[in-house]
Amino acid sequence: MHRLALLSFHGCPVARLGEKDTGGMNVYVLQLAREFGRRGHLVDVYTRCHDPTDPTIVELGDGARVIHLKAGPYSTAKDSYYEHIPEFLGNLCSYQASEDLEYDLIHSHYWLSGRVGMILGRKWRVPHVVTFHTLAKTKMRARAGEKETDLRIRVEERVARGADGVIVSTEQEKQDLISLYRTPGGKVRVIPAGVDLEMFKPIDRNAARNDLGIDGKKVILYVGRIEPIKGLGNLLEAVALLEDQDDTVLLIVGGKPGDDSELEHLKAQARELGIGDRVVFTGAVPQCRLPSYYSAADVFVLPSYTESFGLAALEAMACGTPVVASRVGGLSTFIRNGETGYLIPWRCPEPFAQRLDMLLANPPLRDTLGAAARAKALEMSWRGVADHMLDHYSFLMGETLESVAGA
Repeated sequence: MHRLALLSFHGCPVARLGEKDTGGMNVYVLQLAREFGRRGHLVDVYTRCHDPTDPTIVELGDGARVIHLKAGPYSTAKDSYYEHIPEFLGNLCSYQASEDLEYDLIHSHYWLSGRVGMILGRKWRVPHVVTFHTLAKTKMRARAGEKETDLRIRVEERVARGADGVIVSTEQEKQDLISLYRTPGGKVRVIPAGVDLEMFKPIDRNAARNDLGIDGKKVILYVGRIEPIKGLGNLLEAVALLEDQDDTVLLIVGGKPGDDSELEHLKAQARELGIGDRVVFTGAVPQCRLPSYYSAADVFVLPSYTESFGLAALEAMACGTPVVASRVGGLSTFIRNGETGYLIPWRCPEPFAQRLDMLLANPPLRDTLGAAARAKALEMSWRGVADHMLDHYSFLMGETLESVAGA
């Protein structure tokens, strides 16, 4: 049995998904913590308080818990989080000391947590592993106009080179770390993310549509954060090009209506394209409701400019729904073009519209691709991910013990 510290400074794993700064990383941390706990390990996930109602401790079951720590005002913008790291670090160390906790390994998530993990790894003399989930240089290369700070880039470089191990979801992310950040390839381990197969499974399409109040329409679905890098402007243009628009509805799940400038921009774009009455912005929904959305959809679309993995696409596949997605990042590692869906190599609306038209007009093709998508998802459980992760942790802890013994 080991005691593990998972750091997710800016992204609480029990926060409402789909709102700003909540998405696949939150699910990733939550699922790993639970799986580690089921195997008898003690897991503490440290994150900052985002709301005055956040309890200090949230039990996840079987030895895993979330610990909320004060780190700046609750309403602090994400671009100001870095300046509150000292407060977070101080509160974390105070909590750790007061509870007399000793950890065997630290796994930090995202660059902000990586900065905390660097300091704690040295202080506690334990291995520090980092998963970035997104990289600044990769995002800037993927989309013109995407901006990231020099601070973030510098911290990512220092964390990647200083960590005992770096875990990524795809071979492409590993190559980006080597070529863009000069990270030694030997410390980077590729472990693809997974999907909760108990939650995400097919539901009868008619039952799912009745549950959601959808009647008599062909359904295109997007689930995720609402931000420019996700390519939703291209998706709206693609829907405007469809041959049978009147019989089709686009559901965009994510964001916080009335409190999200990008969401309001997309609503305006839909009206300008003449499809405002065929696009439904649902806002964020509880994760337990997502299987109904995935199962109700005829096709799931992820038009991102970059994706380190693309967890929502895998969740849709687990529900038996074919996917049309950009050929970027991790998506090409589990979407088989022409077998479980389609990968679009061009970042423009026309090829998306062509594939959507093909699938919407051909129910047997949708069913065939959907069945293959489900079969592929069955190979990618979080249980298997946790097994690979724990094996790597053991390797790193062994390496550290050997290096200390030989010093």
